[in-house]
Amino acid sequence: MSSTLKHVTTHVHTLASDIGERNVFHPRALASAASYIQGEWERQGYDVNSQHYRAKRVDCVNLEVTRTGSNRSEPMIMIGAHYDSVKGSPGANDNGTGVAALLELSHLFATIAPQTTVRFVAFVNEEPPFFYCPKMGSMVYAKAARHRGDQIRFMVSLETIGYYPDLPNSQAYPPLLKWFYPDRGDFIAFVANLRSRKPMHQAVHQFRQCTDFPLQHIATIPWLPGVGWSDHLAFWRNGYRAFMVTDTALYRYPYYHSADDTADKIHYPPFAKVTEDLFCTFASMANSP
Repeated sequence: MSSTLKHVTTHVHTLASDIGERNVFHPRALASAASYIQGEWERQGYDVNSQHYRAKRVDCVNLEVTRTGSNRSEPMIMIGAHYDSVKGSPGANDNGTGVAALLELSHLFATIAPQTTVRFVAFVNEEPPFFYCPKMGSMVYAKAARHRGDQIRFMVSLETIGYYPDLPNSQAYPPLLKWFYPDRGDFIAFVANLRSRKPMHQAVHQFRQCTDFPLQHIATIPWLPGVGWSDHLAFWRNGYRAFMVTDTALYRYPYYHSADDTADKIHYPPFAKVTEDLFCTFASMANSP
């Protein structure tokens, strides 16, 4: 078993099986998830910054760590994932896999010296009732980043990335897209709005330089169902370029937003491969202007 496979498997099982459903309706579990993420980052050698705020009378926190680059004048790359789960779900794929990849990427970046600063952020409160609302964790974070004047080259949202069925008709799409994309759900997808297509296309190019893992991508209008359904939306709304990395969630994953989104459903070997390939991609981009 590769170290990445071991790490992401452990993270998903800890979040979904040991901690379980984690949201403001289960505040102890939500706090346990935040504590787990902070502990992992501290073990990796990072100083963890916290952004606290109240939502539904619960103390909520966004967490961040930074791998400082040698060229501090270059706008940073930001990689984020939400660690809460929807009400009624243990959230193995949504979004235990996103958090697991986030933790493994920060671990791998700690072993290199990038030119560009890379920041890793774990967002709280992505799921309803906060999605699209001011107390969505990424909305709170992105608004503060804009107020501080943070220079962000682009932001990446890791959203539900652990399920890869290699079967005909295992992949669905929003209206019309099925005529342009494959019917097997064995690929990872990059999804951007039109303004963010340039950094997304650069990431597509680097990903394909790193690996032959199947990749599909789209830059389109944000109101197409699913396109804006994660933390990258908050960065679009605050004037930043951003894109989502996803297995397409509800368009592929039959256990989406359900009690059956458990750790045993994840396809760990391809998920670990995607995580390693994303590291290669973003490490390459962090060492090019």
